[in-house]
Amino acid sequence: MSVLNVYDIEKNKVAELEVNDLVFGAPINENVLYEVVKMQMAARRSGTASTKGRSEVRGGGRKPWRQKGTGRARAGTIRSPLWRGGGIVFGPKPRSYSFKPPKKVRKAALISALSLKVKEDKILILKDFPMEEIKTKKFKEVLDRFEMKRALFVTDGENPVLEKSSRNIKDVKMMRSEGINVYDLLKYDYLVLLEQSVKKIEGALLS
Repeated sequence: MSVLNVYDIEKNKVAELEVNDLVFGAPINENVLYEVVKMQMAARRSGTASTKGRSEVRGGGRKPWRQKGTGRARAGTIRSPLWRGGGIVFGPKPRSYSFKPPKKVRKAALISALSLKVKEDKILILKDFPMEEIKTKKFKEVLDRFEMKRALFVTDGENPVLEKSSRNIKDVKMMRSEGINVYDLLKYDYLVLLEQSVKKIEGALLS
């Protein structure tokens, strides 16, 4: 078991928290990190590119000229792919690019990403983040106090005040523990966990 410091929003150390090395101290596996990030990026592709084949292009129902006797090549429709304005051969059609690695691989990637944050000393555990009203300025003051710019905040549950207070701050994202993912962990420089969310994350990854 590793021990991480727990701070309040005034940057005072208030406690120490034991975390499971199977989640926060595992070896970094770059292969699974790559595979899962590729999965997430592929799932975001729209895949809406579409072209029309010869049967879908408007017009061309009549044979342009008779089969024999004109001296020209045979033609059955003006919408042949060989003609200007004709259909497209083997063009793109709407499709999904998504794929899903095994569940063990996805869990291993999350564990590697969390362990990487601990190894790089870019993880911060907060006892709590008390805010009675929506105040972007107050939220920004806490960020400046810890000298963090690109940060991912993970809460243990719904927190509308905190979510709305951080919404207009550039390079800051707020999410709940069940939504934590590899892409966002690697995208943001710092990971900020509310203390209650740590056990939820451990429970989900060790189950």
